[in-house]
Amino acid sequence: MNRRLPLFSILALLFTAMAGNLHADDFLFKTYTGPDGRTLPYRLLVPEHYDKTKKYPVVLFFHGWGECGTDNIIQLRNGAKNFDTPENREKFPCFVVVPQCPKDQRWVTMLWYIPSGKQSPEPTPVLQLALKCLDEVIANYSIDPARLYVAGLSMGGFAVWDCITRFPKRFAAAIAVCGGGDESTVTAAVAQVPVWAFHSSDDPTVPVIRSRHMVEAMTKAGGHPRYTEYQGLGHDAWTKAYAEPALFPWLFAQRLDQRGKS
Repeated sequence: MNRRLPLFSILALLFTAMAGNLHADDFLFKTYTGPDGRTLPYRLLVPEHYDKTKKYPVVLFFHGWGECGTDNIIQLRNGAKNFDTPENREKFPCFVVVPQCPKDQRWVTMLWYIPSGKQSPEPTPVLQLALKCLDEVIANYSIDPARLYVAGLSMGGFAVWDCITRFPKRFAAAIAVCGGGDESTVTAAVAQVPVWAFHSSDDPTVPVIRSRHMVEAMTKAGGHPRYTEYQGLGHDAWTKAYAEPALFPWLFAQRLDQRGKS
């Protein structure tokens, strides 16, 4: 007998499949509440077999404009989920903090579709919340203070540059994909932050010169940033970037307490 599922059952199955593609069950649902009552939804990946007697690295991950919202799901769609593969969880046990920016706010004030921009005097309110969220995770779990990393893409790539130019002695390394920043904020101290930047030359959303200029500024200030420029990927440089075989080994090898010793 050919039995047909009711329409609502089919829709439920489709929704479940779609949701499964947007988030990994390994990421815990969390909400950070600041002293002033402001809240920020975020997802937290905890290392498998977490042992509080050990110290673990933590990655603060900033999503792009398309993942803004309040559902606390869609921000895992690009990039962040790469930290949750079985292979990477085994090789690189770490915490990953993925806050979600509301649709009416931005990680940075700069407009990413123009060739240049100036950094705001202070971090945006939502970026400040994200950094305080990271502080809460550090306070509640066994974290290695020498292995705090920041990563992101698109609007989140701008947040990465914003973080390391403001706080160069806080993060051990950074991954900035199709982002950009204010070249005038790159000091000698900023240039010492290990950065791996990625962009596609034909990006129609964020001009490729935004990454090029930041890398050039880092180099002129005495740094040795890594830069990979793809061809033909448009704005989606992140799919290939976060799957690069050398990326995670490079990232997790960086230590703040070893900076400048090699």
